[in-house]
Amino acid sequence: MATPHTDLTRALARAVHGDVESDARARALTTMDASNYRRVPHAVVAPRDAEDIAETLRVCREHATPVVPRGGGTSIAGQATGTGVVLDLARHMRRILDLNPASRTAVVQPGVVLDDLRAAAAPHGLTFGPDPSTHSRCTLGGMIGNNSCGAHSVAWGTTADNIRSLRVLRYGGGETLHLGRGLPDAPPGLHDFAGAHLALLRTGFPELPRRISGYALDALLPERGPDPARALCGSEGTLAVVTEATVSLVETPRARALAVLGYADEAAAAEAAPGLLPYGPLTVEGMAADLVREPAGLPRGAAWLFVETGGDTPAEARDRAARIARAADTLDGTVVTDPATMRTLWRVREDAAGTATRMPDGSEAWPGWEDCAVPPARLGPYLRDFRALLAEHGLRGTPYGHFGDGCIHVRIDFDLRTEQGVARFRRFSEDQAALVVGHGGSLSGEHGDGQARAELLPRMYGDEMVGLFTRFKDLWDPDGGLNPGILARPARLDENLRFAVLPSRPVDVAFGYPHDGGDFSAAVSRCVGVAKCRTEKAGPDVMCPSFRATGEEEHSTRGRARLLHEMLAGEVITDGWRSTEVRDALDLCVSCKGCRSDCPVGVDMATYKAEFLHHHYRGRLRPAAHYAMGGLPRWLRAAAPFAGVVNALARTGPLAALAKRLGGIEPRRRLPVLARQTLRAWARSRPAPAAGPPVVLWPDTFTDHLSPEVGRAAVRVLESAGRTPVLPAPGVCCGLTYVTTGRLDAARSVMRRTLDRMGPLLGEPLVVLEPSCAATLRTDLPELLPGDPRAAALAASVRTLAQYLQEDVPEWTPPRLDRPVAGQTHCHQHAVLGDAAERRLREKAGLSGELSGGCCGLAGNFGFEKGHWDVSVACAEDQLLPSVRAAGPGTEVLADGFSCRTQLDQLGGRRARHLAEVLAEGLAEGLAPEG
Repeated sequence: MATPHTDLTRALARAVHGDVESDARARALTTMDASNYRRVPHAVVAPRDAEDIAETLRVCREHATPVVPRGGGTSIAGQATGTGVVLDLARHMRRILDLNPASRTAVVQPGVVLDDLRAAAAPHGLTFGPDPSTHSRCTLGGMIGNNSCGAHSVAWGTTADNIRSLRVLRYGGGETLHLGRGLPDAPPGLHDFAGAHLALLRTGFPELPRRISGYALDALLPERGPDPARALCGSEGTLAVVTEATVSLVETPRARALAVLGYADEAAAAEAAPGLLPYGPLTVEGMAADLVREPAGLPRGAAWLFVETGGDTPAEARDRAARIARAADTLDGTVVTDPATMRTLWRVREDAAGTATRMPDGSEAWPGWEDCAVPPARLGPYLRDFRALLAEHGLRGTPYGHFGDGCIHVRIDFDLRTEQGVARFRRFSEDQAALVVGHGGSLSGEHGDGQARAELLPRMYGDEMVGLFTRFKDLWDPDGGLNPGILARPARLDENLRFAVLPSRPVDVAFGYPHDGGDFSAAVSRCVGVAKCRTEKAGPDVMCPSFRATGEEEHSTRGRARLLHEMLAGEVITDGWRSTEVRDALDLCVSCKGCRSDCPVGVDMATYKAEFLHHHYRGRLRPAAHYAMGGLPRWLRAAAPFAGVVNALARTGPLAALAKRLGGIEPRRRLPVLARQTLRAWARSRPAPAAGPPVVLWPDTFTDHLSPEVGRAAVRVLESAGRTPVLPAPGVCCGLTYVTTGRLDAARSVMRRTLDRMGPLLGEPLVVLEPSCAATLRTDLPELLPGDPRAAALAASVRTLAQYLQEDVPEWTPPRLDRPVAGQTHCHQHAVLGDAAERRLREKAGLSGELSGGCCGLAGNFGFEKGHWDVSVACAEDQLLPSVRAAGPGTEVLADGFSCRTQLDQLGGRRARHLAEVLAEGLAEGLAPEG
């Protein structure tokens, strides 16, 4: 028998040309935004045009079902979640309909990502002024809904300041309303509503640059237009659905500079900020030392202001920044003009929304009071009182934000899992509201009230004004169908919390999760939804290659974390570890570990995937590739004596096709060639080298059996540095292939055997040439064997070749090679080991240029598994292959990972080499070292 939700979904599917989804996967992906809240929708609709939106509203009205408009899903107050139909405007409605440089306007659909608009405007020297830190994934519709601001609001204002007109549809039906200055298309009664309350509208709103809370009813005053489009900005999807927006663009400074000013504490920095505004800065951002974990390069002080200036020339921008630095009363200061350094500093600021979710001791902190704002002149005293209030409630937080506008961001270590902790959350929220209002401020200065603060609006505005908010909502949406429980007639701030549905006790897991107290639920909850993983443009980071390949939420780190959260909750996804929804979403995770470093909160989806596969297939038949690729070390050891025969049979012909089919291997993949002489056999056969201090060289499976030339090259390099490489006893293995296929019992068995066989070499510096194996030894080994001190000792001893040469043989000088390089830093190296030592070594050797970010897409077993070909190729085409194609003649192609070299060979027809090979060749040719 059909349920009411089934009838709704069928009716929507008949009426809408876009996507209509009501399965567990789609609903689970949209239960949360970037807030503390969770609401389960009935269905998700991704409209293709305004007609689809109108039809969705009609059907939902007929079924008495509420609708929640949603953009990038990065709202921090809970306003992008709902129990009815989620209207996903970010999937298809992403067109820039017009861009007019002469009028400095653009016409956009609501799903246009901010960075896409900025990229389209950039060739004309223009940009959209508001720029929240989520600019790479937030949408214009979401920015209108929240009246978003960003770091440059001191120069260019809020989103409402940059809206010319809006086309909107109401839940109650009717024609599209075209909103601008004046009231010709406004809902009936709006003119009379404004005229009846002029006195309150003129006196009831605090004057401050970041007043986002409540409805902007003062935009209806005759002296301000009236401007219903501006009044709709910040309405959080409760009044109408935007189908099209005409926005203003601003001129982009041709050059920029950054004055970085140091102060004794954040209050001193806050008190200094208003005095810098008369100098016309583009930004005045502030943060304290408890947020900046590595303050290298910053001026002296315990808090800093970042003051950006612009100009027509670099000199003009620099002079303006220098003038501000001279005028500021600081402990120390510097002016930065190098674009790369400025990008590094801004990245610290943009990642703060995620970074601040972890306290220095690793405990969690949450939004809820993320963006209060006070008059800039009151910011210093407010911060002192705010710190005192935190201490009074026994809470901690790390304030930062838009000091020039008086807006402070902070995440606080609320306990939102226990009844007592939630009660304290409420008490603090009530006291915090009183504190903000006492300083003449706004409960929200950027992200909106949502569910987190709307209940407390009477404390800011009084009952009479809040009553007007309700009447204003009813004029637009008399049926109450748009985003109920938000702003007008709000839900309580302590209901619908997303943690309430999680298991009360830690679930039984294989990994130790040392940074989450051994609790898998806490590890999954690291994802707060800021969605940096949904960035579509290539860059130096790795995360998230599968999302960039597919563009689908379920293949982002956030999407997978949401599905795991719902798996643990058991309400939407009800079959636990056996879930096919989670399995299918994780199937295209390449296990690159990029999120471990690039996600601001350190989500490690590669580990979560291995954990899930371990439980999902426990006691069941696994996919063939798990046996073929997961057991690769065993198969290669068995095949090594017959390498010639195996190569002849496995490369082409019917036996090769049969082997691929039986092994679950992609038929378009060429199987790697087995070495006729393994690295171990070569080491045994060569004469004993001149004695020098020993160093342990790890004979990983790939180097030993598939690319022993890399190992031989490393031996030559280490010997040139006066060291004697020593290989451990036979049978050692990091367990990588068992981990990536989720065979964690086998992985632990392999790892324990390895620890037994390391014997007296355990704890000695261990040079690992294959980055994926190095990362496994550094992280997976101690996390799978947390109770074995030998695992921690071995993990601590792991070095890349460059790291070992830098740390243990700093006097060694490489050969001078003097050539450009292209290629890729291995994703596991980027995520776990870092590449600073490799960069320095390349520089000393005269290898110039940058290696690309991203992931090669082969990623060990991933690219060999059947069904992964398209995503594997798309990952390679994201950064690696274009960077190598663009390389000029004579460029050395570097790739330390066997997978990266294989991908370049099979897809790009280019032979790449490990850095050890290039150095060894230079040594053999007798190239003079530097100096």
